[in-house]
Amino acid sequence: MDFKLTDEQRLFQTAVRSFCEREIKPYAAEVDETGRLRREALAKMPDLGLVGLQVPEDYGGANFDSISSALAMEELGRACGSTGLSLEAHNELCCMPIVRWGTEDQKGRFLPRLTSGEVLGSLALTEPDSGSDLMGTQTRAVKDGGEWVINGAKVWITNASLAPVIVTLCKTEKDAGSRSFSLILIETDRAGVTIAPPLPKMGTHGSPAHMLTFSDVRVPLDNLLGQEGRGLYMVLETLDSGRIAVGALCVGLAQAAFEEAVRYSTERRAFGKTLADHQAIQFKLADMATQIEAGRLLVYRAAWAKDQGEPYSKLASMAKLFTSEACERAAFEALQIHGGYGYSREFPLERIYRDQRMMSIGEGTSEINRMVIARRLLEEAGA
Repeated sequence: MDFKLTDEQRLFQTAVRSFCEREIKPYAAEVDETGRLRREALAKMPDLGLVGLQVPEDYGGANFDSISSALAMEELGRACGSTGLSLEAHNELCCMPIVRWGTEDQKGRFLPRLTSGEVLGSLALTEPDSGSDLMGTQTRAVKDGGEWVINGAKVWITNASLAPVIVTLCKTEKDAGSRSFSLILIETDRAGVTIAPPLPKMGTHGSPAHMLTFSDVRVPLDNLLGQEGRGLYMVLETLDSGRIAVGALCVGLAQAAFEEAVRYSTERRAFGKTLADHQAIQFKLADMATQIEAGRLLVYRAAWAKDQGEPYSKLASMAKLFTSEACERAAFEALQIHGGYGYSREFPLERIYRDQRMMSIGEGTSEINRMVIARRLLEEAGA
């Protein structure tokens, strides 16, 4: 087994880290305070392919492999949780469904704009009365001549205010079970689309999440993404891929917390020596580093399986589950090492602690991921 990155992957990782250190990390606190992503940084991202990580080059993307994409997400998370989350949603939840299931016309209409660095894409799944329960989706799309007429509401939709198009899960058939749903591309400038102001939330303030309402929104029948009635299956496949990216994002956030803990513990003195000289602190650092490395390897394993065309749903859920919870432990311990200063907004740990908390909720809660893992294990056992 070869655990080394390729030369190309290492060079890309170095380039992304340099970009993040220069254009994103110094502004992370400002992004959190203002609730706005740094547009100047987004505009420069096409040069590195960060807004089209796995989009074909013909549409302005970089066409990277999944491990390279994970490397990018880790570096973004290490620099700024808000920026990392919005880029994850853009790449995995909007661009990739269009790449995978879009017609040539749809790809040509939407992908060049999405990879321009001027906008970010969005996916609308969650509804006010159904979170993890996608079968409870009530947003309806009904055919009327050559158009879909869409009515309903969505909530917690990342990037909606920044998006020219939102990939939207709609109910297109009554009483058809899992085949009742389809994905429809809805442009945000369509009449009847209302995007509410960003929802107030605990962390990732710079990554806007919105309530959406659709009131007799009309889009062409050609805006159907993939096959009618296959929307739920497509969403589940999209979430499998997205969980790898969220796992990488969690590794980055945990790495940032760990680095802050190491820096502080080697500078701060207590009882006549640095914190790092105390065994209790050393044990915390050792546990953090071990869990981060284990999570990183889980993410790489899932990404590699995806690129090999192997089943990766179980691995992706394992990676997302482990890294999101390891990230929370790392942020907790790093803040604990900082003591009162960790609770202060003058230090980055307070922001990292708030940002990471969403990671075990979004893109499949820890409970949902445990269900996915268990089901796959039982299927493999023939149960």
